[in-house]
Amino acid sequence: MNVFVCLTLIAPRSLRDELFDYLSGQEDIVSGFTASEAAGHGRDAKLQTPAERVRGEAEEVLVRMILREPDATRLLDRLKEAFAGSRLVYWLMPVTQFGLIDGPES
Repeated sequence: MNVFVCLTLIAPRSLRDELFDYLSGQEDIVSGFTASEAAGHGRDAKLQTPAERVRGEAEEVLVRMILREPDATRLLDRLKEAFAGSRLVYWLMPVTQFGLIDGPES
């Protein structure tokens, strides 16, 4: 069954390169991902630098990828081991459609 989910990860910006390298190395599961800069707010946001404390927001990176549900579970298990203690935030959401708009037949 091809049930797809969107896995979203939020990490401190200090982990950006390490996380990107790790995800790029998971070629058996991850075919690609999209990332953007984010600003974390709220009582659980860890303000690590003086600039973050002045602005009142944590510098973070947000990563999204579409995976088959079993692959998302496997990747989460790997991430929990590889990034233990890193405070990565994640969630999974169902994807009702997934494809590529590429031409007249799309």
